[in-house]
Amino acid sequence: MLTVSLPLPDAEIILYPSLLNGPVSDRLLKDLMQTIQWQQDWITLYGRSLPQPRLTAWYGDPGKSYTYSGITMNPHPWTPTLLDLKQKVDPLSGVVFNSVLLNLYRDGTDSMGWHSDDEPELGTNPVIGSLSLGGTRRFMLRHRFEKGLKHQLELTSGSFLLMKGTTQHYWQHQVPKTKRSVLPRMNLTFRVIV
Repeated sequence: MLTVSLPLPDAEIILYPSLLNGPVSDRLLKDLMQTIQWQQDWITLYGRSLPQPRLTAWYGDPGKSYTYSGITMNPHPWTPTLLDLKQKVDPLSGVVFNSVLLNLYRDGTDSMGWHSDDEPELGTNPVIGSLSLGGTRRFMLRHRFEKGLKHQLELTSGSFLLMKGTTQHYWQHQVPKTKRSVLPRMNLTFRVIV
């Protein structure tokens, strides 16, 4: 299987460009669009309450809640489809994931701002496994301390991006808005809640 290690300092990021082929990715996208319990949470930015610019869902083992941006998510039970995907990505990641955050970017106006996945419940050096389905979106990285260090890549359907080691200490990432016409994209970020 083809892998690409991103040549970034203070990071351990590996891209599997085609973990899943096109027909499998398309089938999974359709299945998850219909079976996942999607929600739209509200976040507070600069004193204003706004709808989060994407739909989300949290699935995982019992008791593995997750809090970010003032939102606490309690897990829905694993579905058979999510468990199948987990069994595919666990061996690549070197960990046994116990939860997954799903993000649905309905169009180019849906986005995710700059952040690191460094919440306390993710542990010291979190392993984040990110599977993309559907439309291609730009994924941007920037070093938190060396302002000139930046990187971007296009995450295509069926690709799997693995971030581990000290990545979340030194790097932030985002999925920016775009005015291009893009297909809906789903992102499954597998995690270990400690």
